[in-house]
Amino acid sequence: MKRRIFHFGIMEVAPYIDWGYLLHAWGMGNAGRQSMTSHADALLDDARAMLKELDGKYHTHAIFALCDARGDGDNIVIEETVLPLLRQQHAMEGEPNLCLSDYVSPHGDMIGLFATTVEENFGEEYRNDEYEHLLVKSIADRLAEATATVLHRAVRTQKELWGYAPDEQLSIEELNREEYQGIRPAVGYPSLPDQSIIFIIDELLQLADIGIKLTSNGAMCPHSSVCGIMIHHPAARYFSIGKIDTEQLLDYAQRRGMTIGEIEKYLKKNT
Repeated sequence: MKRRIFHFGIMEVAPYIDWGYLLHAWGMGNAGRQSMTSHADALLDDARAMLKELDGKYHTHAIFALCDARGDGDNIVIEETVLPLLRQQHAMEGEPNLCLSDYVSPHGDMIGLFATTVEENFGEEYRNDEYEHLLVKSIADRLAEATATVLHRAVRTQKELWGYAPDEQLSIEELNREEYQGIRPAVGYPSLPDQSIIFIIDELLQLADIGIKLTSNGAMCPHSSVCGIMIHHPAARYFSIGKIDTEQLLDYAQRRGMTIGEIEKYLKKNT
């Protein structure tokens, strides 16, 4: 396993922020769209001014590990550690029911593990102003995601990290439209909905080395953190697991080494 830690200045990653998601979080448009109103313009002006104030005071942090891996049914075996996964049960007629393990060769492959975060006290100087406090929390979320974008690009293009797409030349807009090869599904997202698997990733990645602590339920502190896997297969795409039935829930609980009751609390949206 090759494991690396990175630290970024605020203005290093700020250009990679997808502002559409911040507007969406504030109820000012759909993610990915920037149909501006005067309120949205004002919000973005405030956010950009705040980023300049934060620059130099704080950093974002990332950790990445390139691991040997292989697909094994609905599991991915990473450095001999089993990562159990779920498979769709609701694909359209003629479409396969997808599982992330489908994109990892059973004959031997590579997979990336990653996490990004902001500092624990990020933006604490704004805590006494309700608007600024909410805005800096939104900015922190966007910076963690933007750091993942910067990290993933480096992983794809730099041989010393992985370099499976060394000739990639994409604009920031193309990066935010995910026009690159491969995917980076994050824990808790639709294709990787079980938050408890973060404990498995933590055993391999050691999230504490970049300041991420886990609660008993697998939530990350700081909240503005992202953790997941990177898959390089050219056909890999994002998808939603959606609803699963009792049979798959039982199978998954057995593969996780947990009771039905224990696993149900992590998969309420899928059962």
